[in-house]
Amino acid sequence: MKPKLIILSDLWGKKKSDWIDYYIKELQDCFALQYYDCCELGRLDISTYTEKNLHKQFTNGGIDRAVQNLLTLEKEKIHILAFSIGGVIGWKLAIKNQNILSLHAISSTRLRYETNKPKTKIKLYFGENDEYAPKNKWFDLMNINANIEKGKGHQLYIEPEFALQLSHRIINGTYH
Repeated sequence: MKPKLIILSDLWGKKKSDWIDYYIKELQDCFALQYYDCCELGRLDISTYTEKNLHKQFTNGGIDRAVQNLLTLEKEKIHILAFSIGGVIGWKLAIKNQNILSLHAISSTRLRYETNKPKTKIKLYFGENDEYAPKNKWFDLMNINANIEKGKGHQLYIEPEFALQLSHRIINGTYH
């Protein structure tokens, strides 16, 4: 039986995530995949579909609702691949659920506010030009080595080349 990998969307959810197919194509042969729309998990009102409105809803209870929903939905051992806001949801889930085998979070800038660290394998990826990425002091405090992608910004995860490289790292279990 294939190990289970859940994929947590970015702030935009399924509506603006055609790029997720780059990951699914590479990962589907090695993992049983489950893709979650973080807007749905957090029960957000997407009638005003703007970054500012979605962000406000996530920070005003949506993140916590998404974590609670995942605690109900995911009872078995899983790996997590998460993008942007999905990364902080995955992080908080991994603190509350001991069945999380690994967390790969990309451009999850809200992690800079976290003070507790999950007890699982953690791989974080940020673009070097992402102004909201955690600072070195936070990485030191959390005892985490982040992968900083040269010349990249916040949305590095939508690039096909990055998706291919990361998918292969996950498949090969490469934890540098």
